[in-house]
This record gives sequence, C-alpha cells and structure tokens, in this order.
Amino acid sequence: MKSLKILFSVVIVLLFTYCNNDIQSNSEIELWPEIEPYESGYMKVSDIHEIYYELCGNPEGKPVVVLHGGPGVGSKPGYRRFFNPDKFKIIQFDQRGAGKSKPLAELRENTTQHLIQDIESIRQKLEVDKMIVFGGSWGSTLGLAYAETYPENVEAIVLRAVFLSSKEEDENFLDRIAPKFFPYEFEALVTAFPDSLLPPNEKNLFKLLASEDKSVGIKFAKLIDRFEWKACFLYVNDDELDEYYGDESNAKAIYSLALIEHHYMSNGCFLEEGQLLKNAYKIKDIRTIIVNGRYDIVCPPAYAYELHKKLSNSKLIIAEKAGHYLTEKPIERELLLAMREFE
Repeated sequence: MKSLKILFSVVIVLLFTYCNNDIQSNSEIELWPEIEPYESGYMKVSDIHEIYYELCGNPEGKPVVVLHGGPGVGSKPGYRRFFNPDKFKIIQFDQRGAGKSKPLAELRENTTQHLIQDIESIRQKLEVDKMIVFGGSWGSTLGLAYAETYPENVEAIVLRAVFLSSKEEDENFLDRIAPKFFPYEFEALVTAFPDSLLPPNEKNLFKLLASEDKSVGIKFAKLIDRFEWKACFLYVNDDELDEYYGDESNAKAIYSLALIEHHYMSNGCFLEEGQLLKNAYKIKDIRTIIVNGRYDIVCPPAYAYELHKKLSNSKLIIAEKAGHYLTEKPIERELLLAMREFE
C-alpha cells in the first residue's frame, strides 16, 4: 500500500511538471515595455563617417550590442524591447551610411572590416570588457565576423536568421528559391531590367541602384525592396506593401537601404568565400543560441544548422510557423527566451 502511495505521488508530480512545461511552451511571452535611451550621440569613426549610437536599460547591466540587419536598415526602437531593461545595458548603433549615421547612404569606407572596427571602437569608448552579441540576418553575419575577429571580447552570441554570405545563399534566394514562391513579384522585377543588364544578379542590380539617374535608382530600390520584404514574412498584407512603396515620402529611406545592402551583396559582403564557417573554430566554446524560422526562404535553416554543427557550445532552435523577420511571434518568443538565459 505504501508503494502505491509513493507511485501515485510520483505520477502526480510528473503530471504537474508536464502540464506546467506545456503551459510555458504555449504561453505568450510579451516584449519588454518601451524605453528611451539614457544616452545617445555620435562617434566619429573616420574622416567621412559619424555613427549614431544609443544606450538603454541599466547602465550597470550586462552589455549587449545589437546589430541591425540589411545592411542599411538602421537600428529600431523596437529592438530595445527584447531585453530586460533592469538586467542589460543595451547598446545600439546605426552602421555606416544607415539610419541616423552621417552621411546617409555613403559607400566610401563602408565594408564589413570597417564595421567590425566600429563595434570594437564602441566597446572601447564605453569601457566594456565583454559583450553579448545579438544580431539577425545581416546582423548575424556581422556578429559572427566580429566575434571571430575579437573572440576575447565576446561573452555570448544570440543569432537570428543566419546568413553566412556564401555564393550559394545569394544565388539560392535571387535565382532559385524566391522566384518559385513569388513568381509574380519576381517577373515584375525581371521585366523591369534592361536587356543589357540581364540576368538580374547582384552586380547588375547594384549598377541600376547606383545609376547616375537617381530616378532609376529609386525605381529599382522600390522593386527589389518590395520583393525582399514580401519574402521576409510568412504572411504580409499586399495592400500595406502597396501603401508603403507608393508613398513618395519613403523613397529616400528605401533607396539608401537598397543601395547599401546591394553594395555589400554585390561584393560578397567583403568576406572570403566560406570565411565564417572556416573560422568558426575561434568561437566554438562561446555560448551561442541560434534561432531560425522554419520557413525562412531568405536565410533557410540549413545554414543555421551548418553553423550549429561547427560550434560545440551552441543551441539551435527552429521556430515553427515563422519566416524571416524577428517580429513574427514564434521568432520573437524564442529570442525573448534566449535572452532570459543570460539575465
């Protein structure tokens, strides 16, 4: 009888644990409240560039540097909400030519190597010892490149939508994957290309974006940006896209983003082919959490898996029912959970 009571108690505990875990796994986890910077300003990083930076959260908290995507997107106030403001010192900056950094859309002295040194300059300016590196999409590329250059300055890494900047990834998106899922949008893009600049690869696209005729650059910036934005989400409303890209007040921001992005992409992100995987051994012992959407066609999860296999202290989470963008709820949730592990 005593053994039955013990068995019954064990079953109750197991059932409670299972139910509790199930509730946690399915419950919504909210973004942290909106906050404002306690410090912001500009830092001159070359004779040409001044980069905008801001600090939020707890000045004595764990430093986390947030690397925006694109390249060229710029930092966003919403990024602050992925971090417990009582626990983290949140460091954001706009990369060269992006956001509030000056001059906008400047391509000179604007390479991955320059951005790596900018991150290091910010770390030194703020007198930070080690940082958590947090980045998604292009931000994951830059985050890996920085960590592999300065592994001694990195406490942990949190990545979303891994992009390793390989020729295969570039060709897969523009030539193979996206056209099959978005044939209408792809045809509109291809049809607009002049015959002399076909096929629509990165180098030909950049030539159009950098055209001396600014109207040509803006036209193709809208076409490629709309195409990419459509591909980023599992679902996005076409009417909202039409409204955004039809609003001429957005033209400057769309153009600067597209110009910088394809400046990088047409140059292989200024990295050697396979560099990030080849040098992954330098960060293999750094605690790393990788989140990738199951249906991300911009940065398919296969590349996140390749990276995960190289990093012995990494965890890979495939977010179901999600595409590329960090505001999709399954990805948002996993990133919030990831940062809780470092509080």
